[in-house]
Amino acid sequence: MASKFIGIGSYIPTQTITNLYFKDYEFLNEQGVALKQKSEHIAEKLKDITGIEERKYVETNLVTSDIGLIAAQRAITDAQINPETLDYIIFAHNFGDVKFGTIQSDAVPTLAARVKKQLQIKNPKCVAYDLLFGCPGWVEGVIQANAFIKASIAKRCLVIGAETLSRVVDLHDRDSMIYADGAGAVVVEANSLDGGIMAHETASYTLNEADYIHFGKSYNTDHNPDVRYIKMYGKKIYEFALTHVPLAMKDCLEKSGATIDQVKKILIHQANEKMDEAIVHRFYKLFEMEVPENIMPMTIGKLGNSSVATIPTLIDTLRNKEINNHRIYHGDIAIICSVGAGMNINALIYQY
Repeated sequence: MASKFIGIGSYIPTQTITNLYFKDYEFLNEQGVALKQKSEHIAEKLKDITGIEERKYVETNLVTSDIGLIAAQRAITDAQINPETLDYIIFAHNFGDVKFGTIQSDAVPTLAARVKKQLQIKNPKCVAYDLLFGCPGWVEGVIQANAFIKASIAKRCLVIGAETLSRVVDLHDRDSMIYADGAGAVVVEANSLDGGIMAHETASYTLNEADYIHFGKSYNTDHNPDVRYIKMYGKKIYEFALTHVPLAMKDCLEKSGATIDQVKKILIHQANEKMDEAIVHRFYKLFEMEVPENIMPMTIGKLGNSSVATIPTLIDTLRNKEINNHRIYHGDIAIICSVGAGMNINALIYQY
């Protein structure tokens, strides 16, 4: 018994933030000293470094659970199911609901419980819980849903990934420019016919790598040091990802029984276009192959890095034929993979 996506939905915020939005920001280093380069130049160079031209920020009246609900409703409508038939609602995020203009995270009750309430699901056996697993959280939620289905614990699960990273960034840290907001969701169902999840792989590297992405104080020393923001060691993450992600992808592919020639798409967490390209190049190098054309659709250029939401929004965008030169067809095999805070890595092989 395999698990298959029977409904997909996403929410892309309406506020478009271009790189020039940051031209007047005061970027500082960790010691609170102004960077030598002008902020305008730093913003202009961002596209060359990350591939990001613009990103989406959520509207001021919305929080993470709100946009997760919208994506969930669209996935349920797409699946043409009654929400009462859901056995699990798994909501992947990292920072809870952070209202605009505040600094406090709210995750009680869980965001999954809030979505279940808003969906007006009466069934108490529909279990709703949150999953904190860094950027790979949504993929891990799909892996958990698959495990429930294979164990005959569930027949149908809703997996949501949503984040409003614009609410947890230090405006004096140039890394803040890569982050974005968004939400995506899928309905996963037991499938006895064809396609679905063929294999999966997960790993957590914590001994030396746990704090590569963490919460830290503002680079502005005049700010309250007890107020925390998302921080990362970009170079360490880049080297970590290039070392470990391609191997996880290879292990997962071999476990599935599919061959490298059968892979039609690689749907990778939209963290940094240059890093993702390097990961895929390293992956194909393991097979002594060149990277095929049109293998890796990208959305980061226009949507930025929305953490757990990047892959489900990518899948929905691809399904809707909104990415130039990329299409997915019945029977196609895709590798879905992610890397992020923890440091966590996961991958799954999915046949459409």
